[in-house]
Amino acid sequence: MRQIHPPARLLMGPGPVDADPRVLRAMAAPLVGQFDPFMTDTMTEAMALWRTVWDTANEQTFLVDGTSRAGIEAALVSLLEPGDRVLVPVFGRFGHLLAEICARAGAEVHTIETEWGTVFDPGQIEDAVRRVRPRLLAVVHGDTSTTMAQPLAELGRIAHEHDALLYVDATATLGGNPFHTDEWGIDAATAGLQKCLGGPSGSAPVTLSPAAAAAIDRRKHVEAGIRTSDDVAPHGAPIVSNYLDLAQIMEYWGPRRLNHHTEATSMLYAARECARLLKDEGMAAAVDRHARHGGAMLAGVLGLRLEVFGDVGHKMHNVVAVRIPDAVDGDAVRGGLLDNFGIEIGTSFGPLHGVVWRIGTMGFNARRDAVLTTLAALEHELRRAGFATPPGGGVAAALTSYETERERGYVPVGARTEHNPVLADQLEGGS
Repeated sequence: MRQIHPPARLLMGPGPVDADPRVLRAMAAPLVGQFDPFMTDTMTEAMALWRTVWDTANEQTFLVDGTSRAGIEAALVSLLEPGDRVLVPVFGRFGHLLAEICARAGAEVHTIETEWGTVFDPGQIEDAVRRVRPRLLAVVHGDTSTTMAQPLAELGRIAHEHDALLYVDATATLGGNPFHTDEWGIDAATAGLQKCLGGPSGSAPVTLSPAAAAAIDRRKHVEAGIRTSDDVAPHGAPIVSNYLDLAQIMEYWGPRRLNHHTEATSMLYAARECARLLKDEGMAAAVDRHARHGGAMLAGVLGLRLEVFGDVGHKMHNVVAVRIPDAVDGDAVRGGLLDNFGIEIGTSFGPLHGVVWRIGTMGFNARRDAVLTTLAALEHELRRAGFATPPGGGVAAALTSYETERERGYVPVGARTEHNPVLADQLEGGS
């Protein structure tokens, strides 16, 4: 067995993407003991940094050791008791995932659905909340299966006016799209490092409002081997998972430093560095960067005379879904990009599998050279597949988008056509 030596790749799919080299360097730092003062200080620093990323004052802002799905499951199993009603608006694959995890936690799950490629009007969600009267409203912010981003600004108000908590899965959006935890009234939110946040998969940032933290803490059941006489019996059903028990994990990250599990030290270093880099850049600047390069990728695929899937006005900044042209073998094009250029893009799931390519522009890869290289390579593979695309059309359109952004300043992708006449013309079927 030889030493591991992965091939060089430019990961331009829906995630994971290439980690920032500064994050990888942080992961190589030496290990220390779990309760070494350096370790606990680093945990405290990470909490403060992630409050900046989440745009929150929540004391309970920390990391769950595991991929983004570990964070999702930790939040849902810790918030929901068996029999609790939960409402999940489904507009892609990951809404179905939330519903499944809630069902496995024993909740009474209610869903509403909209066509893939669209999102919900807040009024539709409010009507369903009135009807269902859930204890929890659980929403995906950005669903990478469709590339759509659900508007959140009204959902906290809707949930709270009907005595519900609001949980948001921000795995695909945090760091690359506006996200305002406190302003929007979000009670619990989770993410993963491997998309806009610029790191590897394996650590799940979490933030909990005081109301959510209190609801979870009421169910705290400290395991027998570390329980003290001060630990009281839980009110309500104990949280069904030990490892993903946020009541105990909050104690691990808090002043008590409950010896719940062994922290994934290298991933802590990575998550701290991801948050530090975002804080140094500024969250507004990071969102602008994703919008700028995501807008250039959108303009570029349109410049190649490809059709974009879904409601562009509600797409995430960081992923675009491109319809695979008729008579083009989508897997062959993806294979050619990987074999000939070392570039990875994705397909999708369910009804969109083999129908669209998903091209990501996020994290460390939200930069001009990655966008232009991907478009040039995609043009080459489209030509090999027999698709008639304008010579240099993708790169030229992307460069025009960059020039328009430079002249006019940043505007969100959903509003960009008002300010970018070239892109507006492309979306309307122009040359």
